[in-house]
Amino acid sequence: MGAGPSGLAGARALDRAGLPFEVYEAADDVGGLWNIDNPRSTVYESAHLISSRTTTEFAEFPMDSQTDYPGHRELMAYFRSFADRFGLADRIRFGTRVTAVAPVGGDATGRSGWLVTSEPVGGGAPVTRTYSAVVLANGTLAEPNVPEFSGEFSGEVLHTSAYKRASTFDGKRVLIIGAGNSGCDIAVDAVHHAASVDLSVRRGYYFVPRYLFGRPSDTLNQGRPLPARLKQAIDTRVLRAFTGDPARFGFPEPDYKIYESHPIVNTLVLHHLGQGDLRVMPDIERFDGDTVHFRGRDGAPGTSAEYDLIMLATGYRLDYPFVDRAHLNWTNASPDLYLNVFPPSFNGLFVLGMIEASGIGWQGRAEQAELVAAYLAAEQDAPEASAEFRRTAQGPWPDLTGGYDYLGLDRMSYYVNKDAYRRQVKRGIRSLPRPTALEGVRA
Repeated sequence: MGAGPSGLAGARALDRAGLPFEVYEAADDVGGLWNIDNPRSTVYESAHLISSRTTTEFAEFPMDSQTDYPGHRELMAYFRSFADRFGLADRIRFGTRVTAVAPVGGDATGRSGWLVTSEPVGGGAPVTRTYSAVVLANGTLAEPNVPEFSGEFSGEVLHTSAYKRASTFDGKRVLIIGAGNSGCDIAVDAVHHAASVDLSVRRGYYFVPRYLFGRPSDTLNQGRPLPARLKQAIDTRVLRAFTGDPARFGFPEPDYKIYESHPIVNTLVLHHLGQGDLRVMPDIERFDGDTVHFRGRDGAPGTSAEYDLIMLATGYRLDYPFVDRAHLNWTNASPDLYLNVFPPSFNGLFVLGMIEASGIGWQGRAEQAELVAAYLAAEQDAPEASAEFRRTAQGPWPDLTGGYDYLGLDRMSYYVNKDAYRRQVKRGIRSLPRPTALEGVRA
């Protein structure tokens, strides 16, 4: 379900394996969140990739572009071309929203298949169809995470999911809460339109330039990965040389090492801080009308300021609302899945795209999809091989951290190291027979 990058990867892999499939997509086009006209899209007009084109694209279908960091218009053209090139569009039920996924006869093992209930987005009677397996690929960045604050704010409050264009800020006193990649992007938008812009943060960040030594920064060191501690030591020194110390602009010192949370690929925000176009403020204590009170930091007393608009750059939470959480082995903030794909019960549900990792790109999702397709093909043609794969998943699960000590935050609960993760996924693919439909087909 879903025709964004992960859903398209899933459709392509199933098609290559010769497995019949249908795709459900609520929007009227492919692209997922990059389809800015999709009602569920969280993309804004100025949004571009934060990873470079060559580390993000599908390996079998390079982008026909020389842009290092494409925007949403180029990416939509890319996804449409991908779907056309591999004949996927005719297999997608556009304008169709899935409302329920339930096991046939209530059998949680999934052996009898799954009932998928859907309805036309524009209105119409619901339809229920039966499938032997269901692949969930509805994305991880659609359900806003909206924290609670003490007091009430009398002005306008928006989450970044509702933000589309910079004219939103015209003439307003703006407070952006959260300095992740979206928060910093939107702060850079806002300084050209707002009367004033402040950025409220709780912790420090590492800022990575888009270019280092004249090349997109994530294209460097693409060979044999360095050990975690060595890479952290080297890259911290390199970043200090290129960006300086963000603490001098008012950010707290990070309480973690680089790559233990997602870095901010935006140094323009530092330029605007240096020019006095915006300020860094501490964490929120409470709201009081149009006044926001901030906590003191490092022994200093708290401060306050008045605003017209608050933008919540507070991220997203996982959401698979149409299926019972028990079927996905949901624990705490996210499902606990083997390789972030397979429920331990192997009940016929699979999840694509539930990974976050610096540099994993859409190719990482394509490899997930290839693994799912190989497993489903083995279930059909080589059940002893699929049974052995399941037995492997009952043993200790592989370490996907790559030696990094990730922050214990909800949004980091499905974070992996790209090299460790892709290595394990490829190992899983090799452990399964090549699907019959691919015999004699060159990779």
